[in-house]
Amino acid sequence: MNELDQKINTHFPGLVVRKDLVKTVRGNAIVPSYVLEYLLGQYCATCDEPTIQTGIETVKEILRKHYVHRNEAGLIRSNIKEKGRYKVIDKISVALNDKADVYEAEFSNLGIKKVLVDPGTIKAHPKLLVSGVWCIADVEYEFTEEKNAGPWILSSLKPIQLSHFDFDGYVEARRQFTTDEWIDLLIQSIGFNPEMFGKRSKLTQLIRLIPFCERNFNLIELGPKGTGKSHIYSEFSPHGILISGGEVTVPKLFVNNSTGKIGLVGYWDCVAFDEFAGKQKRVDKALVDIMKNYMANKSFSRGIETLGAEASVVFVGNTQHTLPYMLKHADLFSELPDKFYDSAFLDRIHFYIPGWEVDIIRGEMFSNGYGFVVDYLAEILRSLRNYDYSDRYKDHFTLSSDISTRDRDGINKTFSGLIKVLFPDGGASKEEIEDLLRLAIEGRKRVKDQLMRIDSTYGKVSFSYLCADGQTTLVSTLEEEEYPNDYHKTISEGKDGKSGSPVVPSETLKDSGPSLKEKHLTFQENQKGISFDTLFGPYLKGATQITVTDPYIRLFYQMRNFMEFLETVVKHKALDEEVSVIFTNRLQQFRPCKAFEVTFIKADEN
Repeated sequence: MNELDQKINTHFPGLVVRKDLVKTVRGNAIVPSYVLEYLLGQYCATCDEPTIQTGIETVKEILRKHYVHRNEAGLIRSNIKEKGRYKVIDKISVALNDKADVYEAEFSNLGIKKVLVDPGTIKAHPKLLVSGVWCIADVEYEFTEEKNAGPWILSSLKPIQLSHFDFDGYVEARRQFTTDEWIDLLIQSIGFNPEMFGKRSKLTQLIRLIPFCERNFNLIELGPKGTGKSHIYSEFSPHGILISGGEVTVPKLFVNNSTGKIGLVGYWDCVAFDEFAGKQKRVDKALVDIMKNYMANKSFSRGIETLGAEASVVFVGNTQHTLPYMLKHADLFSELPDKFYDSAFLDRIHFYIPGWEVDIIRGEMFSNGYGFVVDYLAEILRSLRNYDYSDRYKDHFTLSSDISTRDRDGINKTFSGLIKVLFPDGGASKEEIEDLLRLAIEGRKRVKDQLMRIDSTYGKVSFSYLCADGQTTLVSTLEEEEYPNDYHKTISEGKDGKSGSPVVPSETLKDSGPSLKEKHLTFQENQKGISFDTLFGPYLKGATQITVTDPYIRLFYQMRNFMEFLETVVKHKALDEEVSVIFTNRLQQFRPCKAFEVTFIKADEN
């Protein structure tokens, strides 16, 4: 174990597990990660290697004996009959049989139906009524000749989720970690190796957790295939549900007017729509209208009655085009179904995760370090839904008065969620608070800027904040800095790339040409479109001698960067001219460095 893993085991004993064990025990069991980690947390939540190995074998044996594979369902049913009672791990859903006035369970893999369920079980676990829940259950078999009675009896049922946790202990243990250590712990908890990500990329991954800790948070992520957009919503928490295909009905999602049965938003903390993008998808306009009302007001109508709910809503989908193509020819929402491509609907979204910044998942990106048993973290995040941290920045910063109430709500909810995830103990510094506030503003600005492209009735907004000393700081999106000429086009200009001039707010105007003066430039993580040619090319034309002061070239990427710089020098040099590149050290009295010269001379095509 490295130093961080040792620290994790010291402060969270029994609540963490080595993340590579999930793959070890999964085998051919098609179950969510939180089910496997629940079992691993019972037997392998330790750093003692012999205990881990024993625990792995125990979990494998439990899965072998009790997890129900569909192709072995007949054998399991026979075991129940012969033994009279048998324990199974299966996905169970329950429905009310109003004719018989009883609750009846259906086992997804085992293939048995109409299993009587005690009403007390339903009161304790109401999610059984709206969707399948993974459970450990004891099933009995007792044959009866009664016409309407089945032989299957549910003697006990336990949903696979944590029964209790110590929130105060969690907050206290958080204080023992630096911010970077805590971020790495969370990244390992969701299964990734933090060494493969920069800080901005780590925060992008952690934003996906906000719907689990923030009520009524509306999030969208559109990007290339294979970046793990839906992973957290399907595998991470027993309190979230992923709807595949992105198509759902009003009764299933909100309320069935004929039965009065509340839909998914009434029972789950997070409802995620997978494969949400796709122009050809058929969408019920009534669903869009009721969703707009729910996303804005946290309520929906059922006849003359208005009901409220707390579920956060997430939309994830794949894009077919690159970022520069979308900015030049369309917009960042252009992949959505036509009925969802509605400015009133899109304006309800609090944060847009730039999916094009997220790397495609590769094998080496997975972690073999220690992280929270995801069920434990899921319960912690759920308990944080009762808190509101949206005012934590107001002692240091004030949002611009130009920002509307809806924009402000989106920024505040994102900021509150980030604070809950990263600083549940309230220990953030002013600089850390400012970083999170900028990120929250950027995510909402990305939504609003695209709305300005789509709908000309949306006015220009200055997304900025004021420091306590009165200094105003403007916030821009990363793609705005990369592609300033295309970013502010209206939709008509974007489609043909010719008509009119881009609509560019005065605060984002760029120099029309390079200014040959001394500059200090700062680039964000994941920023693209930067090259030595664009940075130094104008300065190198006509140069005969270039002095590189204090070069630090030790690692491969540093050598590669300098090689590319030299290629730029050659590119901007006349064929019949020579350029000297000199390395020197301005502190030679402390760090002696022998100056040397590299001369480029005219060469043939080879």
